[in-house]
Amino acid sequence: MLAVPGGLPSDRDLYGLEVKWDGIRALLHLDGGVRLTGRHGVEYTRRYPEISGFGIKNVVIDGELVALDPRGRPSFVRLQHRMHLTDPEPAVLRLYPITYMPFDLLYLDGMPLFDLTYRDRRALLDELDIGAAPYFPGDSDLLSATYEQGLEGVVAKRLDSPYRAGTRSPWWIKVKNLTTREVVIGGWKPGKGRRSGGIGSLLMGVFTDDGLTYVGHVGTGFTDAVLDDLYRMLRPLEIPRSPFRNEVPWRNRWVRPDLVGEVAYTMWTDERRLRHPVWRGLRPDKLPAEVTP
Repeated sequence: MLAVPGGLPSDRDLYGLEVKWDGIRALLHLDGGVRLTGRHGVEYTRRYPEISGFGIKNVVIDGELVALDPRGRPSFVRLQHRMHLTDPEPAVLRLYPITYMPFDLLYLDGMPLFDLTYRDRRALLDELDIGAAPYFPGDSDLLSATYEQGLEGVVAKRLDSPYRAGTRSPWWIKVKNLTTREVVIGGWKPGKGRRSGGIGSLLMGVFTDDGLTYVGHVGTGFTDAVLDDLYRMLRPLEIPRSPFRNEVPWRNRWVRPDLVGEVAYTMWTDERRLRHPVWRGLRPDKLPAEVTP
């Protein structure tokens, strides 16, 4: 079940508020062992071997995989060090450990709980005593608290809402302190100076009814190591023509629009470009077709 973007609801007493964890969504299957899967059924178990030892059976839990910084805050930058590793080495596990934040309970003792209310599912999840992410009354100051701590925002969930897998429902509302969004990579502008021979900036698009539509380029927020990794990933995807339906300035290198990234930005311009975008990282848990205006 997915949330829609928006503001805090006016009838806040009908909602619970959770921290928006800025991680990777994952289902945790516990049935005599541990199995992790992503939103589209991708197997995550070997990628995150530290997620184990819950001591319960016959449950399926919805939650978020997060990398915490030294102050205990979720760090998307730290998470990037783990997102693409299918079999991480022990040294990487020590440097960038992953924590699982459970926030919903979908099956208990083999019985589906989709038709129970959010309030009842959360009560059953809390009874499991596995360190579930807390939720707060809808009229609390959680959004202000997340802003002060530099966190992404909150998710407001109706207390009486059922769970509807695969749907983006207004019963769940994501309220962000930061303006971020996913973009599809359609190419890159070659670098100059220190970036000569590599990527200068990435060309971003979103899918509209007419196809992939160019929405700007992003050239900040990268480390040299990230640019090198992106170059290695994009070179095999090169194509001779632009994948964008609209015209893109400059002489560029084009790629198949297979990769999704995330950027922070200040606003949309009148020309429908993202203003002052800053790169946050790749989103391998997202499909390009999902990236729409």
